[in-house]
Amino acid sequence: MRKTLSVLSLAATIFAATPQVGQMAPDFTLPSQDGSKVSLHDYKGKWVVLYFYPKDGTSGCTLEAHNFQRDLAKYQQDNAEIVGVSVDSADSHKDFCAKQGLHFKLLADTDKKVSQDYDSFHTLLRFSARNTFLISPDGKIAKIWIGVSPSNHSEEVLAALSTLKK
Repeated sequence: MRKTLSVLSLAATIFAATPQVGQMAPDFTLPSQDGSKVSLHDYKGKWVVLYFYPKDGTSGCTLEAHNFQRDLAKYQQDNAEIVGVSVDSADSHKDFCAKQGLHFKLLADTDKKVSQDYDSFHTLLRFSARNTFLISPDGKIAKIWIGVSPSNHSEEVLAALSTLKK
């Protein structure tokens, strides 16, 4: 019986369904680079760009983070917060933010649960997939991007945010 439950649990993790547009975004609480605990419900009343990325310091992840940082004032004008998630540690995020001049929250999903809840974890590769969820001020998923290109992703998100706010 115990082996059957383990197999079913593994299957549920591997074949987890991506949260869908219109559904409530799964809530979570994770540590950030500054040591504080951050919960999705802390952002109620704001738009949230919840982006998952593979690894601090890699070229694509650095480019994506720089573009979000470059556009941070535009997001703030639209009542939106940027929140990045990877399976790296909070200390890794702290170093990455300091080195790259990032001023938004990066969350440490070291147990991989949040990445799995958002169907954004590569089981075989052991890191978060490059997916983004735009969450509305009422906590519902408004738009999803799967397997994004880091070079122009911030512009895509800003355009969608502009359209959805109307």
